[in-house]
Amino acid sequence: MLTKRIIPCLDIKDGRVVKGTNFVELRDAGDPVELSKMYNEQGADELVFLDITASYEKRDILIDLVKRTADQVFIPLTVGGGIKTVEDFRKILRAGADKISVNTASIENPNLISEASEIFGSQCVVVAIDAKRRYVEGEEVDFAKEDGKNLVKVNNRYCWFEVYIYGGRKGTGIDAIEWGKRVCELGAGEILLTSMDADGTKEGYDLELTRLMSESVKIPIIASGGCGTLKHIYDAFAYGKSDAALMASILHYREYTIQEIKEYLHNKGIPVRL
Repeated sequence: MLTKRIIPCLDIKDGRVVKGTNFVELRDAGDPVELSKMYNEQGADELVFLDITASYEKRDILIDLVKRTADQVFIPLTVGGGIKTVEDFRKILRAGADKISVNTASIENPNLISEASEIFGSQCVVVAIDAKRRYVEGEEVDFAKEDGKNLVKVNNRYCWFEVYIYGGRKGTGIDAIEWGKRVCELGAGEILLTSMDADGTKEGYDLELTRLMSESVKIPIIASGGCGTLKHIYDAFAYGKSDAALMASILHYREYTIQEIKEYLHNKGIPVRL
């Protein structure tokens, strides 16, 4: 049985790690290199490093910061934010990253997924999907079904999940589950699935979104957004059927160590690397 992965997420703005709620109200959380080093020593399975304003500000990612981070960690490092071309992939990989995460660019140019996969291998291509619930009622339910939206029923209400780009600033009208299936076909090796509704709330992952995506595609799913307790992580694996759990606040603010998380999961029967 494959072990489940625990992955700290470092959202970077102006060279610092930040954490917000629902993609806004950002607070400083520390130095990215020092935090990366600490999580590596604690036993994290991987790290995700996201330059969260690069796409919106239409600039390149902070290469020097990637290099300095890669020098301090000896576990897989995924880097994302502002990556638009195959050449960007090449530059970030040369700087020390193991995987590249793309979101906005993959929507605007889906061929980037297949091109990067052919050149660097699918294991290197992570497609980040930022999804937000869209509730529908009455006749809207039938229209949504006819439009190919994947509906789930939550507390007697129907919703589907819309893909957002530019750091959560722009809706696309694209159904997240359908987009997940498409990126799988295009050659993505993994999906980083973030619930914009749950992000930073510490009230738990969006289990309906995570489970629906996990059951719809054949590539690994990283659950992201909303982690606040050890049980939330367990639920992401046991109910959400994710392959990995991404988290930020509970680690950055020293609420739990990675070892404590893994021991809890191990005792609950979730296979993890201790």
